[in-house]
Amino acid sequence: MLPLYSSMDINQKYTDLLKKQIESVKKECRYLEFKSNYQEADKLGRYISALSNGACLDHQDYAYLYFGVDDETLEVKGTTFDCSKVKAQGNEALELYLRRMVVPKLNFSIVEFEYEGNMRVVLFKIPAAVNEPTTYKQKPYIRVDSHVTDLTPYVDWMRQIYVSKIDWSAQIIEDATLEDLDAEAIITARKGFAEKFPQFAEDMVDWSDAVFLDRANLTQDGMVTRAAMLLVGKKEKAYKLGHIAQIVWKCYQGDKTFGDIFTIPFIKSTTEVLGCIRNYRFKIYPNNSLIPAEVWKYDTRSILEGMHNCILHQDYVCNERILVIEDDDKLTFENAGSFYEGDYEEYIMGQKTPKRYRNPFLAKAMDNVKMIDSKGYGIHNMFVRQKERYLPMPNYDESDDSHVIMQLPGTVMDEKYSLMLMENSDIGLTEAVLLDQVQRGKPINDNAIDLLRKKHLIEGRKPHLFVAKELAKNTGKKVEYSKHKGLEAKSCESLLLNTIKEHGILSRTEIDALLWNVVSDQLDDKQKKSKIGNILTNLRKRNLIENETMGNISKWSLVKTEK
Repeated sequence: MLPLYSSMDINQKYTDLLKKQIESVKKECRYLEFKSNYQEADKLGRYISALSNGACLDHQDYAYLYFGVDDETLEVKGTTFDCSKVKAQGNEALELYLRRMVVPKLNFSIVEFEYEGNMRVVLFKIPAAVNEPTTYKQKPYIRVDSHVTDLTPYVDWMRQIYVSKIDWSAQIIEDATLEDLDAEAIITARKGFAEKFPQFAEDMVDWSDAVFLDRANLTQDGMVTRAAMLLVGKKEKAYKLGHIAQIVWKCYQGDKTFGDIFTIPFIKSTTEVLGCIRNYRFKIYPNNSLIPAEVWKYDTRSILEGMHNCILHQDYVCNERILVIEDDDKLTFENAGSFYEGDYEEYIMGQKTPKRYRNPFLAKAMDNVKMIDSKGYGIHNMFVRQKERYLPMPNYDESDDSHVIMQLPGTVMDEKYSLMLMENSDIGLTEAVLLDQVQRGKPINDNAIDLLRKKHLIEGRKPHLFVAKELAKNTGKKVEYSKHKGLEAKSCESLLLNTIKEHGILSRTEIDALLWNVVSDQLDDKQKKSKIGNILTNLRKRNLIENETMGNISKWSLVKTEK
């Protein structure tokens, strides 16, 4: 899968993140550090250890170390630090040295971006410690107040880190019994299990609820887990979780706002939310056809996929509610916690399989009762279904490092784009996703641009891209295409000659004003000036026009012919 986004997007993404962190945190903390510039390898290594451990203790997925920000004023000033050019001990590359000295191995990332377009900032994005403290040169560190110090004397903090890998969803609820579970929800779970494992369908008839729940990975040895309570627990027993377990549905319809709150059992309540969402068919008319294509506003499976993903990936320790927001043109799904295993882009083509989950016990249970697809096809299928329905692709543009936000468009953003998908069945998913970005005015990288150009799907100059001429013909985008493309040189010449004939003389300023908006809008001001200059030069060389320069003023007229 080609990466979808360009460096322009990266700059904006991390600029927004830095602004948000400065505004919300207002000072350094155990998982956030600011430095004006690089100092030395050992100091950087200790910071990586301390921040990783701090992120674990503060229930953050990542820690952040910025270079180019004043640590006292939090003013962004930029940095000259370039990790790729710095050497550590023994002339070893700094990054390799740090990855070797930090144990256990951390997949930290180094991001360079332009803050507000003119200040270079370097970010170390550091995963939180899991199951054991992160060490540098065999020693764990932690930030205490404004100092980085040895973590070892802080016994309670060490203990918290060592138990941090404990799966929240797998924990036994001590005061819960099978009587706290919803009978109808268990029946629903049984149906999902039978569909997932048809080889057990006949045998399941003889399984007691206790046997089934254990085999479905909902309970452990007959004891109720948090996963079991989330999926099949009685509504009135939700308090036993000790955490908020709610889905908030909120609907905006014109100037009206309404909604409802749903709680456990989630295996039933997601269907209840689905029943609240306004869904209907609408028509798209292909060119040269009187027979419309009828599509549902939302795909039912995609709605459930969105909610089930929220349930699965929710960071329940944050004690937040899952949100389902319905607008006139889209559904928005939001859960606490960042992407836990890669970025969503990696799943679009269905080629990536998640290796781990934030809530692995819950993941296994949801997979067993057919609420999710653990092979990593969930996001892929949502994109495929949107393409098949000729609608804009799902997007995660509003997500950040503390929340995943997925928007599912429920209407035609650009009818011409939908017609393009309808009338060009040979466009694959990769091309459809990239063209969706083009249609939404989002930048794409050079590799993606090359791919679309080779298939003659786009024209224009980066960053101003538009649908190619051949597609434009098929989708009714001829006017828009012509606006982007501009008039051909001959048409510009004809317009200019006729205008000079009408008025006798035109200054260069007047000629620029005449042709400025009829040459391609993909040209910048300098390129437009040069284009118009070339037109004038060609006409003069063909002895059709002549100019007279008086001071700084150039005036053009038709060449006079002798009678």
